[in-house]
Amino acid sequence: MARRAVEAILDVAAEPAASTEDLLERLLAAGRQLAGARPGMGAITHAVARLVASAQTASHLPPEELQRLVTEEANGLIASRDRAAASIAVHLAPALPDAMVLTHSASATVREAVVHTPPARVLCTVSSPYDEGRRLAEELRGEGLDASVVEDADVGQVFESVSLVLVGADTVYEDGSVGNKIGTRPLLELAQSVGVRCVVACELLKLAPVAPPNDEDEPELRDTTPAEVIDEIVTEEGSVMPEHVRSVIERTPFLRDGYRMLKG
Repeated sequence: MARRAVEAILDVAAEPAASTEDLLERLLAAGRQLAGARPGMGAITHAVARLVASAQTASHLPPEELQRLVTEEANGLIASRDRAAASIAVHLAPALPDAMVLTHSASATVREAVVHTPPARVLCTVSSPYDEGRRLAEELRGEGLDASVVEDADVGQVFESVSLVLVGADTVYEDGSVGNKIGTRPLLELAQSVGVRCVVACELLKLAPVAPPNDEDEPELRDTTPAEVIDEIVTEEGSVMPEHVRSVIERTPFLRDGYRMLKG
């Protein structure tokens, strides 16, 4: 969805502009509309915010050059997301050999990590209502991994053998809590209660400089897991403890400034 949002910004940027001011206004309006359409998806907000912020810093350029700059920034952003997943896989590699991994939903970042360094086995929850886990397990078996599906009702029974719960994220909030596919919170809370390590893997682009919402905008799709039940968050820059997420955001200007621009 973040990639599609970037492509939508590119479409806006490609439209004829009477002036630089006109182009900047259209980009900002489009960015706010995209961010507002799916507020629970941090990567959408931050991807478009990064492009809008880049355009604002180049407001001295004529429209044609600004359009070219936005296109270059967008292509660079897409490429950096691909590199981020590969970097995260490298950071996670030491924890995966011989591990019995349980995952939820169908995170592309988690998929890349376990394909890069195959664990002993991967268990995928069904992840109702869309059953993404079945698709992920099939894809992993196609890559030669030992992967199977765990019915939602049977999750509690597999923790005797699970050594690591590894999930992705839609958004990581400044307090270290994580918004993700519905069912993530009870799964991680159960894991913590039986002493199984819980790790979240996601790009920096998904870190949000805001507190978690009091109410989910799509409660049938997502829940928020408190930082207290998460052992670490692994980004392309390495591992960070949930309580240190705020400091990572503060030293990453595009996360902080771009987000505030769209929300302003």
